[in-house]
Amino acid sequence: MKIPKRKLFLLIIFAYVAFSLYAAYNVFFSTKVISRVHRVVKKETVSGGVKDGGGAPFLARDWNPWEDEQVDYNSALTKKREAFKKHLARIDKNKATRYRVQIWGKAAIGIYLWEHILEGPLNPTDKVAQWREGELQSGKIDFSFYTGPAVVQGHVPLDMNSLVLVLNGREPQKVSYSTRWLEHVQALVKSRTVSHVAVVLLGNEHCHNDFIGPYLKRNGGFVDLLFVVYDSPWVNDKDVFQWPLGVATYRQFPMIRPNAQLITSNRPYLCNFLGTVYKNSSRETLMQVLKKSGLEEECITNAREKWLPQETADSLRQYQTALVQSELTLCPVGINSECYRIYEACSYGSVPVVEDVLTPGSCAAGSSSPLRLLKAAGAPFIFISDWKELAAILERERGMSQEQRVDRRRRLLEWYAGFRQQMKERFTEVLEENFFKNV
Repeated sequence: MKIPKRKLFLLIIFAYVAFSLYAAYNVFFSTKVISRVHRVVKKETVSGGVKDGGGAPFLARDWNPWEDEQVDYNSALTKKREAFKKHLARIDKNKATRYRVQIWGKAAIGIYLWEHILEGPLNPTDKVAQWREGELQSGKIDFSFYTGPAVVQGHVPLDMNSLVLVLNGREPQKVSYSTRWLEHVQALVKSRTVSHVAVVLLGNEHCHNDFIGPYLKRNGGFVDLLFVVYDSPWVNDKDVFQWPLGVATYRQFPMIRPNAQLITSNRPYLCNFLGTVYKNSSRETLMQVLKKSGLEEECITNAREKWLPQETADSLRQYQTALVQSELTLCPVGINSECYRIYEACSYGSVPVVEDVLTPGSCAAGSSSPLRLLKAAGAPFIFISDWKELAAILERERGMSQEQRVDRRRRLLEWYAGFRQQMKERFTEVLEENFFKNV
């Protein structure tokens, strides 16, 4: 008898399903249940023997065939809970070991410390506001910062016992002002309102900083740490550290964030120098070299005879334009070899050509001076000892390809970002080690 194709197809499907169910049934009971029974039997045999002299094993009435899986699950859950508890404990411990430091910015270099090195926010954003403040975290320290003319003695909120005071010691008037702040903080230390003090000092350009000496702890004073600008002979990297001069924040020079255009743009000028030319100085030599070599058209220059303490909006814009349009920024010495122009050129990726000559005064005259901090950090500058070398330097510049210039610009910007990060980490670590090592 011939079976219709439709019925034959249904019979095949039915047989396949039945066979699959049967196979699954055998696999389940042979590998799952039976294996569990054997494991339970083994446990019961060891603990209580076998009932009826070797007959079927006795199984407890509350036996659970998924017992082992439940044990494994509970064990894993317990481990997860313990791990989470340890995680919470670490969080609590980290919270417990965070430290608080307040910074009083009573000199313009405080803005460089806060915005350029620590990269902290400031409110309000108005640069000429009477009172500005900000907060940030760095390492294990929670910093708060106060600056502006309205930040006066006795009227700054002080809810922590570790303090950094930013001062200017360049000239007698600034020294007198800074001394009053030191005496105010000394009174806070004596009253035990403050326990730890560091000073960031814009030092004298001749390194004559004797006014602060008696306040240092090494001399019986209360200042634990000193971060000082310029190559001071006091620097020992134990309680006195060298600090970078930075950009002229007192002239409202901004924090520049590198971008692709800053790196890859075609710069129409080889070099720039905008500044004061003093009589019988190396700056006169510089201007003479540019003029004699016929390089005035290839470099942006704007020389003035008198130093101007403040920029106008137009002069600042002109200066920034010169930096961004020039491959090199010429940095002749002033009263000191280290000048704002060096850091401002770095901000725009214009390579500083630095006059590597010691200036008169008491600054260290070691083999790495002047500019030992920048040299130690591997600054990718062009160092010269005489501006008569400039013509040959500019001749080499003409022969560089755009690709080479872009690569050099990128490396300079990366170096400057890394240098500021290095200063940030060093500053934070020194405070942690000296203020909180016994906490």
